[in-house]
Amino acid sequence: MAELKAEVRAMRDTQARLEKRLERMELHASVTQARAAAPSNKGSASTAAAPEPEKSFTTPELAVVKLKPRNEPAPSLPTQVPVVEPAPDDMEMFISSAPEGDSGPAAAEPKEQLDVTILDAEFEQAVAALRTGNVEGGVVRLSRFAEDNPRHPRADNALYFSGLGQIGLKDHDAAAKTFERLIASYPAGDAVLDGMLRLAECRLRLNQKDDARALYTRILTQFPGTAAATQAEQRLASLSH
Repeated sequence: MAELKAEVRAMRDTQARLEKRLERMELHASVTQARAAAPSNKGSASTAAAPEPEKSFTTPELAVVKLKPRNEPAPSLPTQVPVVEPAPDDMEMFISSAPEGDSGPAAAEPKEQLDVTILDAEFEQAVAALRTGNVEGGVVRLSRFAEDNPRHPRADNALYFSGLGQIGLKDHDAAAKTFERLIASYPAGDAVLDGMLRLAECRLRLNQKDDARALYTRILTQFPGTAAATQAEQRLASLSH
C-alpha cells in the first residue's frame, strides 16, 4: 500500500507539471497567432507616419486537456501468513524451563522475606524490654522472634538473650534448653561460643559438674585461642580445686 500511495503522489506531481506546461504553450500559441494576423508595415512615408489605430487582441479559447492517472486496479498484496506449529522438541524445552510452583506475583511470600527493618525493630524492642526490667516480656518476645524468623541474621542472638533473661529469672533448666537449641540450630553463629559458656554455667547451677567440664573442654579443643577458650580454661581450673 505504501508503494501504491507513493506512485499516486508521483503521478499527481507529474500531472501538475504537465498542466502548467500546457498553459504556457497555450499562451505562447495565442501570442504567435496574434502577431501573424497584424498588417504589414510597408507603404509610403505618410502612411508610415500616420498613427495607427488602436487594435484589440482577444485570446482565442482553447480546449484545456487534463491528464488523469490510468484507472487501473491496485495490485493485490499477499495477506495470508502460513501458520507453522512449533516442533515437539521446542515445546518440551519451553515446558521444562518453566519454574515449578510459580503462582505469579500474587504468590504469598514466606515470613523470612518480611521487611528487614521491621524485624530489626522488633528485635531491638525485645532486648530493650530485658534492659528496662520487663524480663518476662522480653524473654517471651525474643523466643517468639526466634521461632517465627529462624533464618533471620539475629535469630541466634534472640535465643542467646532469651537464655540470659531466663537465667535472670532463676529458671536455669529453661535457660539450659534455650542454649542447647542455640548451639544445635546455629553452630556457625556469632553467639554460639557465649551460648556454650552460659550453658556450662547452667549445668553448674543444676549440679551437673561433669557436663559443665565437658563443655569447657569442648570449647578449648574446638576453639583454641579465642576469648571463650580463655574463660573456659580459667573455669576448668577453678573446678579442679
